[in-house]
Amino acid sequence: MSSSLKSTVAPSAFGRVAVLYGGKSAERPVSLKSGQAVLEALQSAGVDAFGIDVGDDLLHKLAAEKIDRAFIVLHGRGGEDGSMQGLLEFLGIPYTGSAVLASALAMCKLRTKQVWHSLGLSTPRHAVLASEADCMAAAQALGFPLIVKPSHEGSSIGMAKVNSTDELVTAWKNASQYDAEVLVEQWINGPEFTVAVLRGQVLPPIRLGTPHTFYDYDAKYLANDTQYQIPCGLDPQKEAELKQLTARACESVGIQGWARVDVMQDAAGRFWLLEVNTVPGMTDHSLVPMAARAAGLDFQQLVLSILADSLERRVMG
Repeated sequence: MSSSLKSTVAPSAFGRVAVLYGGKSAERPVSLKSGQAVLEALQSAGVDAFGIDVGDDLLHKLAAEKIDRAFIVLHGRGGEDGSMQGLLEFLGIPYTGSAVLASALAMCKLRTKQVWHSLGLSTPRHAVLASEADCMAAAQALGFPLIVKPSHEGSSIGMAKVNSTDELVTAWKNASQYDAEVLVEQWINGPEFTVAVLRGQVLPPIRLGTPHTFYDYDAKYLANDTQYQIPCGLDPQKEAELKQLTARACESVGIQGWARVDVMQDAAGRFWLLEVNTVPGMTDHSLVPMAARAAGLDFQQLVLSILADSLERRVMG
């Protein structure tokens, strides 16, 4: 697999590359780490790359610098939701990853689920919470346990598992601090898998194990007790099923370049799609670099492969 994914582009052919990282979303600390890692990898490969910590002066910086393409490592709102992609389209600057529509769609967990559901792709039953009455109705319709999520946040920010109506109301109020649109969905009891895609190919799935209630922010970025199983332990037929589901999930949203899909498996062995991340983490704890290593790509080769994809002509959308 690795030979077809490795970039054959000379570092000089990328021109001057701006690594966009940081930003103002709740995921800024993760983005700072990811951006630094990507920048160092590009520079060590001989690419003429520099970093921009995205803030209010971004337009001035983009106008002042000669930029041939952008490597987007902004997680969350303002970087992963289509707005940065739209700005770069407007300025005529090619960029890594998915285009405007796919980025905006994937950032909204609710609408992503609606697309998957409409195509018959398994995703947990859900409800939207905007009031205490909604919480009561969701509890009655879905039962417990449930998981509450802000619709537009990543890195598990604002998420909580709940086992009662009181806990559901508290979790909804907490999640509302991050997002006006709050989602609640059935809790799937079983192993969690995360599956990376790179330039149209599905990388080896990773099974996640954590003593935390779920794969939360601490487990993702801070803890040393999170377990990663790769190969993932599924039999070949089930692993092929998981990879095919991941490919269909990404295709339905319109993913380009790279992404990571989170999937649960229930006690009966059925897979359930949770969400897709269009700018996944690139820290030392991150999962896409881990999957890439299993496919034969080191971190530098992964970064160059993502960047090489930006050379291909993209259509706005």
